[in-house]
Amino acid sequence: ALRRSRADPLDRLAVGVRGGARLRRGVARRVVAASPLNGPVRNVAPLRENGAMPLVEPLPADHSPEVARVAQFFNETLGFPPNSVLTMQRRPEIAKAFTHLNRAVMDNGGRVTSEQKRLIGHLASATAGCRYCEAHTVLAAKRYGASDERLAELWSFRESARFTPAEKAAFEFALAAASVPNAVDDAVAAELRAHWSDDEIVEILGVVALFGFLNRWNDSMGTVMEGDAVAVGAEHLAGRGWSVGKHR
Repeated sequence: ALRRSRADPLDRLAVGVRGGARLRRGVARRVVAASPLNGPVRNVAPLRENGAMPLVEPLPADHSPEVARVAQFFNETLGFPPNSVLTMQRRPEIAKAFTHLNRAVMDNGGRVTSEQKRLIGHLASATAGCRYCEAHTVLAAKRYGASDERLAELWSFRESARFTPAEKAAFEFALAAASVPNAVDDAVAAELRAHWSDDEIVEILGVVALFGFLNRWNDSMGTVMEGDAVAVGAEHLAGRGWSVGKHR
């Protein structure tokens, strides 16, 4: 059995689920101690929650025809160009480079599916505490076939029969890789290698790293959350304490 790191991210991320029950899987001392406030980052109130405004306003989707052309990729993944990219287009090369990176990371060259990549991104984003990306990853996962049942049991994946041993290894790795300090240890790495090839591990870590960028961008920017993302967050995430927060 996989030995969990003593800084179990599920401990500090899990809030109320069905019947008010809480996930308890160890003591998250290492991750909690890493917080600048010496407390669980997940539950710190956003700095600009009341009357929040983004740090920088996004530009209209048609502001840059060149960015609009490459950003059509997001019409498939989300159904709209996200405000994060519409803000990046103030420096078009950043917007284009990010979109190309996103496409490359989300391209499936092995057995890791589009749905699995969004679930990995969700776990990584929740570890970082980014509500914007938590909602976006659920929205995209649904567009790539994630069932309501899999989404509902994602935060109990260790005990759930809806996830394969390979998926569980990838999810454990995502939680550990997204933690600060990093919590990938020999046991996590060995379990990942037992189920995935080196090439597939590069894809999995690419997803975690991609969302590391997005988590910091959107939380620092206070990116305004789009209506579809708000709706899916309210449907699938509010029951465990998620809210729009600063992303109004």
